[in-house]
This record gives sequence, C-alpha cells and structure tokens, in this order.
Amino acid sequence: MRSARLAVILDCGCVLAFVIIGRASHARGEGLAGIASTAWPFLAGLAGGWLAARAWREPLRLWPAGVGAWLGAAALGMVFRVVSGQGTALAFTGVALAFLGLFLLGWRLLARTLGRRPGTHL
Repeated sequence: MRSARLAVILDCGCVLAFVIIGRASHARGEGLAGIASTAWPFLAGLAGGWLAARAWREPLRLWPAGVGAWLGAAALGMVFRVVSGQGTALAFTGVALAFLGLFLLGWRLLARTLGRRPGTHL
C-alpha cells in the first residue's frame, strides 16, 4: 500500500510539473486557480488510467500501471479538455504525450533501476 501512495504522489507531481511548466512557458501565470483549471483534466485522466490499469496492484511496474497512467493522463486528459471547452492543438497533444510519457514512465524506470541495486529497498 505504501508504494501505491508513493506512486500516486509521484504521478500527480509529474502532471502538475507538466501543467506548471506549460503555463510558465506561455506566460499564463502561476496562480492557483489557473493551475487547477489546467490540471484537472489531466489529473482526472490520470485517475481514469489508474482505474483502467488497476495500477494500485503493482504501481511501480511499467505495464500496466505506467502505461495506464501515461495514456490516461494524456488521452483522457485531452478528452476532458475538449469537453470542458479548453484547447487541444495537435502540437500541444504531442508535447503532452511526450512529457507525460517521459515523466510517468521515467520515474518508474528509475525506481526499477535503483531497486535492483544491492542495499536499496523500493
């Protein structure tokens, strides 16, 4: 259960990093309301991906937990953006897929690598 909580925190942190960096690069400000408005579709998509992949069972695995988190956050996040009237330009979709894939799969790869080293416990 501890690894599931840690995975949720890290996944949400990756999504929030994506949102904050994106908003900063477009000079939209860092206000809490703006961040929340931009983040909720991706966080909701992340939750959907977690549920679909049953990621809580083995949250540190790339498949299905990591891929479910990634595709949920990116794909469902875009669907939620469309439904809520927010933009989804093709370039933005590509950046979201790349960033979220790198970060949501990346920390799992890093944890897996560190977990195989003698004397480490993940």
